Amino acid sequence: MNIEFEKIIRKEQIEILAQKANVVWHDAFKDILTLQQIEYMIEKFQSFNALSQAINQNNYEYFFIKFADNIAGYTGIKAENERLFLSKLYILKEYRGKKIASKVFEFIENSAKEKNLKSVWLTVNRNNNHAIEVYKHKGYIITATKIADIGNGFVMDDYIFEKVLK
Repeated sequence: MNIEFEKIIRKEQIEILAQKANVVWHDAFKDILTLQQIEYMIEKFQSFNALSQAINQNNYEYFFIKFADNIAGYTGIKAENERLFLSKLYILKEYRGKKIASKVFEFIENSAKEKNLKSVWLTVNRNNNHAIEVYKHKGYIITATKIADIGNGFVMDDYIFEKVLK
């Protein structure tokens, strides 16, 4: 299986990333959130402007996950103190079930180790049962719950997961 990671830095790449995010978020959250909240969150967190700011001003690193030279998904990470924040990990519907996620976890955990970080942490919507099971299977444990007001009358109701690296 040939999985590659392409760092997203150029404007054209960020434009493609925003397009992919729009597709994958509508699919990933259609049974969990309202259409209004999905669209609000895409604009707030995954639009071209939001992604440009995250990458160019807030020290996030985004990568296309490439499978057989096609964009199969994307991931976003940020080093914070002694931990790596796994901000985003999305695989497009047509590429799920191909063991791509295992390679992504390996990439993320190796990125953390290369930065001399002690753990990887992330948030997952408390109703996203599939993602919760995947993270548990990969050795991540729930350390807390968090409800965050994101504006416009919407909240993110999440579990916080963490995996201490060996």
